[in-house]
Amino acid sequence: MLTTKRTTLWHPSGVDRRRKRLLRSLGAVVAVLVALSLTAPPSLAGATPAAAGGLGSAAGDATGGWNGRIDWQACPERPDDPGTRCGTLRLPVDWARPGGATFPLALARRTATDPAARIGVLVFNPGGPGLSGVDTVLTATSQLGPDVLRRFDLVGFDPRGTVRSAPVRCSSALLARHPSLTPTNAAEFDGLRTYNRQLRDDCRAHSGPLFDHIDSASVARDTDAIRAALGERQLSFYQWSYGTLIGQSYAELFPDRVRALAMDSVMDHSQGVGTFFRSGAASNEALFHEFVTWCERTPSCALHGRDVPALFDGLMRRADAGTLVDAATGARLTWFELGFATFVNFFDATWADLATMLLALERGEAADPPLASPMVPVDTNQELTEYALPAFCQDWSLPVDNFADWNRYLELSRAAAPHLRASPLAVRFAAICLGWTAVNPQHRLRVETRTPLLVLNGRYDPATPYDGALRVVGQLGGRGALVTYEGSGHASYPRTACTRAYVERYLIERAIPPAGASCPAAPA
Repeated sequence: MLTTKRTTLWHPSGVDRRRKRLLRSLGAVVAVLVALSLTAPPSLAGATPAAAGGLGSAAGDATGGWNGRIDWQACPERPDDPGTRCGTLRLPVDWARPGGATFPLALARRTATDPAARIGVLVFNPGGPGLSGVDTVLTATSQLGPDVLRRFDLVGFDPRGTVRSAPVRCSSALLARHPSLTPTNAAEFDGLRTYNRQLRDDCRAHSGPLFDHIDSASVARDTDAIRAALGERQLSFYQWSYGTLIGQSYAELFPDRVRALAMDSVMDHSQGVGTFFRSGAASNEALFHEFVTWCERTPSCALHGRDVPALFDGLMRRADAGTLVDAATGARLTWFELGFATFVNFFDATWADLATMLLALERGEAADPPLASPMVPVDTNQELTEYALPAFCQDWSLPVDNFADWNRYLELSRAAAPHLRASPLAVRFAAICLGWTAVNPQHRLRVETRTPLLVLNGRYDPATPYDGALRVVGQLGGRGALVTYEGSGHASYPRTACTRAYVERYLIERAIPPAGASCPAAPA
């Protein structure tokens, strides 16, 4: 019998603890999407989907074709909660062949706490790729504002190829042999590209035909099938981080079916590989200086009174010389691994933890918490590991033709980030997707909806740089409204009363913030 370990990719090993803490501080963010889950009336739960362009016929077939009906049952995690239900919707593997093979999409819904004031369905997409929309619904009350929970049915789903929705599976033994994400010569670069091809073939063999159809545009079409199955004319969305790609695709494909779309920590899906490297590097360098400023003014910082940039540069030089060691494991750290362990603390601006970590590395002591690793976490005692990252590789074309090009992009990054040297996230994804061909590559947004769309982004965001949010709003033209959170961290909605108010007023009233709207940073 095959056993499987699940791994999410946006925050690899060691980062799960921080992700859980971030989700708690994001409580309102994830909850907003979770609480508005699937509160469709019982009469709609099993309804035949309304005619929907792009969905194809609702007729099933002998091979288990899709029929547009959701099988709602009590959630195993919430068996005694009548307001929360879990379900499965069978959908086409390939939307270009709606009568072909299908897969089960897992959903959860939480009904509006005030049915008389119900506005409709709010769909929550938490990103990743690989985070669970079902889980956000199950934890909605700790994450979303009460007014959102009162007015919306919250619906979440695990995107195709992840968690409960036919997850992509790959050989644990092969994943455990993953080469370095930062090749140092042409032979290592070619070896990484060869390995990626072998891993892609292995994942496809273990995952079946769905493996080649897990891009965000396919997920957007799945979302409209959910809308049709619920009998809703339009949907409202709160989407966060990687989940914003789903919202952008949905607005492009089904503009008239968008009631409201709030995109928090938005991804700019128009940038080429050079901008991808440079923008991410500059954003992380800015975050590093935010940390330095905090440490200078905070007596409790473990590095208070020290020249923090000089200390960090010294650690980088030790990494280059092969003398920087993780005392907990005895492993030598590269510049990239030091940068990644630093970058992890940028997600929720955990400056005290970062200062303690850097001091421990300087002294040769074990860091607490342990250093995060950029590599894929694998349990080699299990035959297969759930692996969500191929979704990114299908959405992003990041061509790097040879080792000389690789070095050129790293130099471009270093010019923008003299201390961090690069965006660890950009380097990681570019390396893991090396040699892939995207099926939903980058392009300028083509959104024709009349509905104003809300973009919320932090000034200092490690994963979705602020300049990307400016580009997204520019592509939306007069339909895009931006709220700037003037602080640090990834995902801004739950940070302050100000950010929560802007998002919730937009979702409930579709109130558009004034030009130049911003919210001050939360106290550090």
